[in-house]
Amino acid sequence: MTVGGVYPKADMTAGSTKFPDMEREVLDYWKKDDTFQASLKNREGCEEYVFNDGPPFANGLPHYGHLLTGYVKDIVPRYRTQAGFHVPRVFGWDCHGLPAELEAEKQLGITDKAQIEDMGLEAFNEYCAKSVMHYAGEWEDYVTRQARWVDFENGYKTMDPEYMESVMWAFKELYDKGLIYQGFRVLPYSWAEHTPLSNQETRLDDSYRERQDPTVTVTMPFTGARAGFAAEKTWAEHPELHDAAAIAWTTTPWTLPSNLALAVHPEVEYSLVEVGQDGVEGFAGSKLLLASGLTGAYAKELGEFTTVATFTGAQLEGLEYEPVFDYFRDQENAFMVLNADYVTTEDGTGVVHQAPAFGEDDMFTCEDYGIGLVIPVDADGKFTSLVPDYQGQLVFDANRDIIRDLRAKGRVVRDQTIMHSYPHSWRSGEPLIYMALPAWFVKVTDIRDRMVELNQQIDWIPSHMRDGQFGKWLEGARDWNISRTRYWGSPVPAWVSDNPEYPRVDVYGSLDELERDFGTRPKSLHRPHIDELVRPNPDDPTGKSMMRRVPDV
Repeated sequence: MTVGGVYPKADMTAGSTKFPDMEREVLDYWKKDDTFQASLKNREGCEEYVFNDGPPFANGLPHYGHLLTGYVKDIVPRYRTQAGFHVPRVFGWDCHGLPAELEAEKQLGITDKAQIEDMGLEAFNEYCAKSVMHYAGEWEDYVTRQARWVDFENGYKTMDPEYMESVMWAFKELYDKGLIYQGFRVLPYSWAEHTPLSNQETRLDDSYRERQDPTVTVTMPFTGARAGFAAEKTWAEHPELHDAAAIAWTTTPWTLPSNLALAVHPEVEYSLVEVGQDGVEGFAGSKLLLASGLTGAYAKELGEFTTVATFTGAQLEGLEYEPVFDYFRDQENAFMVLNADYVTTEDGTGVVHQAPAFGEDDMFTCEDYGIGLVIPVDADGKFTSLVPDYQGQLVFDANRDIIRDLRAKGRVVRDQTIMHSYPHSWRSGEPLIYMALPAWFVKVTDIRDRMVELNQQIDWIPSHMRDGQFGKWLEGARDWNISRTRYWGSPVPAWVSDNPEYPRVDVYGSLDELERDFGTRPKSLHRPHIDELVRPNPDDPTGKSMMRRVPDV
């Protein structure tokens, strides 16, 4: 009971000098006195200070990082309460996503995607819902023991229907504003299990393993210069380039059929050298271009070479070259030299082969130059009919055949094998490939400038974060991939026509909207229940095509 609005002094030591005893005394006192709730009630009607706490998973115990940040999360609301604000603090639980699925699979002994499908998606997701809250009680004990005031009784869960519906609402709001689109993202992909993996999965202890792979350095003969680029002037002023070739090195020869460009660093110096008579067979007298700092790495192949000219990477931007294969010769804007800051001279030739469907840096660089994707690899990791010479071959098995064919064309300067650490699927043990897969994105780039502007109005502690680490991240922010091809999560609320002749996309933002169009209110927003909502495509006069939800979560 308070006197004059002030709590009476209380002995919190219980006569002990031991901190654990005093800790229990304080916690017991707060519990009996209902001090936290009283502090909230005492500020009812005051201006509210909004405090949003990023929720943890409850399928594991808290660690040092959780507890350390927890003290900060407690100090700020206490201070704001004392400053006269009403600061409700509700605890939350992050229930969806990869950590929940991985823990459920571990508990169930699942090692293969097929086992989930044999078990049944509904049964697996029900197990995830139970598993993800396994340590909720322990979390409450830990958080309470660290003297943090927080409301557990009214805690939210991201798997609650109300919360999932709010995610649908947010998705639709962004979609209606033109800020959602379906595109591609390069992800580690397990062809053995037909599933992409997250970067977290590729960092598991047993993911990276030593593997022997072929490497190859190939020629890319110059044929001209693209109008409007720096190389237009370079080509005119340096006729020695007209019968020269760049050389590019790759550890993934299987991506060469998909080569669409070359990348050089704009500030790196590149040398055009004439190969000596003691150089690699078939290339004596040839003029080859590579980074000046890497000519020593090719001493055997170049022999007693002569430097004909040097250029910066910026001068080379726009040079056109002869593709190594003819499969995608008509690809728009392709087969020229691009500038990219990520290119290094630590290994290779300083000229990086670009296959945008099979490398994230490649994809972003080519995208900036208007070069699209070509994906001649299927879900089994095998070449499709787009590259008929290797159709049906697993990409790794095709490496030697590709090198053999390039050697027959006189395009191979060096052919070696290397032992390197390479990511494998933690489930199947098979090597992964990096491949562009369809995904749903938020157009962060459309609102990036506004976010940078608003960041200047935020009081950061420490202050250097505003223009430092966070500010620089904002300035370079790319579109955000918000979808996953997994099982346990809030659904992407988009339904598409199953007949491309009658294209249509419907996006829903509430249960009411779903009930309006499908005539039933789903009992759950989780898969497979949400996937069962199917209706005829209103744009199809034949009435044969159907609207089906995309499988992403």
